[in-house]
Amino acid sequence: MASDAVKPALAYIVVYVEDVPKSAAFYSTAFGYVVRRIDESLKWAELESGATTIAFTPRHQRETDALTGEVQLPESAGERGPVEICFDYEDVDAAYRRAVDNGAVPVSAPEQKSWGQKVGYVGDIDGNIVRMGSHVRA
Repeated sequence: MASDAVKPALAYIVVYVEDVPKSAAFYSTAFGYVVRRIDESLKWAELESGATTIAFTPRHQRETDALTGEVQLPESAGERGPVEICFDYEDVDAAYRRAVDNGAVPVSAPEQKSWGQKVGYVGDIDGNIVRMGSHVRA
């Protein structure tokens, strides 16, 4: 069993984007988040999102590209990135409508799933898939 000293806590989800302030503003209006801060360099933004911070940074940056490699985008419209962003809402239909009305690309309208969750999908302004679902209670 791991000791508390090495027990992880998920601190950030970092989304690589084309325009940091524009993506932060989009997530604020489309998904209902409050922008916590935008760094004066315009290369970092954070949303108020609970225990784990959602952050935005440019796709290409000198600080990390040489160390960890460049961010790879899907090669065609029929492909998508390897990560999906998921948000829970009490009213998925209303949240989906707000997202689409504020520039999200409709992918799949909300529908009831066999496991008890209502789920819809949209694309953000950078092509990332955002899953909008109801919370499944045990």
